[in-house]
Amino acid sequence: MGDSKLAGQFFDAAIGLLQRVRDEEAGAVEAAGTLIADTVADGGRLFAFGAGHSSLAAQDLVYRAGGLALMNLLAVPGAVGVDVVPATLGSALERVDGLASAVLDCSPARAGDVLVIISLSGRNALPVEMAMHARALGLKVIGVTSVAYASETESRHASGTYLKDHCDVVLDSKIAIGDAELTLDSVPAPFAPASTVVTSALLQSVMATAAGTLADRGIEPPLLRSGNVDGGHEWNGRVFKEYGDRIFYRR
Repeated sequence: MGDSKLAGQFFDAAIGLLQRVRDEEAGAVEAAGTLIADTVADGGRLFAFGAGHSSLAAQDLVYRAGGLALMNLLAVPGAVGVDVVPATLGSALERVDGLASAVLDCSPARAGDVLVIISLSGRNALPVEMAMHARALGLKVIGVTSVAYASETESRHASGTYLKDHCDVVLDSKIAIGDAELTLDSVPAPFAPASTVVTSALLQSVMATAAGTLADRGIEPPLLRSGNVDGGHEWNGRVFKEYGDRIFYRR
């Protein structure tokens, strides 16, 4: 089997998943986009969190050309991406009780804000505790996860629950257990993960919905422009000035 055939199979798998989330999650995307629009209109702030590779989709929403300027990254030290050494420490931190609550309590997040929590499995202590504590503080939680994990794996949180159990809106990425789309008889492990592609697309569809919903209400969505187009820096400077009290990555 040639490499090009495998490449095509991966694209087909990713496209199939994108079509599924487009069709099956349309209601949840609309609800999440409306919740974000409501929060922006009401003076609230927006935060996104993900651990390990789930952080990639969270970072994709923050300080992003074409994105909402109000989306802030809620960073847990050692769990943002795979920059911590050894990389296995990041996975270990996801199972530490109390870490999520400590991070939230030290963050600017407050009642009335929205927190997007991304966790493919939704089973580890960190995202479950993050969602539980956020709601206890009065935040609204949008969870992005593969719901299938909850029926096929055991929770690693003391409550026995999963991220999906503590959300105002759940977006199901439809990713299969193990996050690998391809197999070969000559390769002992499945390969080619698609969760980043699908999760990022799901969340960008939510942001698009939020921007359109705000516009429908006569509110200009606080969008950033690319700094690499003429006038982009000036545009962004105006947005930062107008919404500076709700943008925390500029401190």
